[in-house]
Amino acid sequence: MDRFLSLYSREAREIALCLRAILLEIFPTAIEQIDPKSGIIAYGYDSTYKSLVFAIAPHMKHVNLMLSKGTNLSDPDRLLVGTGKQARHIKFKSEEETENPAVRRLLKDALKPHYKD
Repeated sequence: MDRFLSLYSREAREIALCLRAILLEIFPTAIEQIDPKSGIIAYGYDSTYKSLVFAIAPHMKHVNLMLSKGTNLSDPDRLLVGTGKQARHIKFKSEEETENPAVRRLLKDALKPHYKD
């Protein structure tokens, strides 16, 4: 993890680690995988792409938190962005943004049984 995150700015590393802590708290059974080629830290029910639920994608000045089936989620706070057929992401530019209660609500909704299917 340290080696992977060392490629990014201090700010991006700190945001990524905050998001990692949140994901592991709300999804303690997640399989965590670092995919350096894709530039992500993936979280899923097992090690297959089909079971992927979340991914942390650090960039130099921000971090994206991907929700693999984000189009299926209600997003009243309009946190999700993107144009993919299924995936959406939340863009974080500061650690403080990770503390938004709407983020946790959205992530918890992503783990509900109907989302997994």
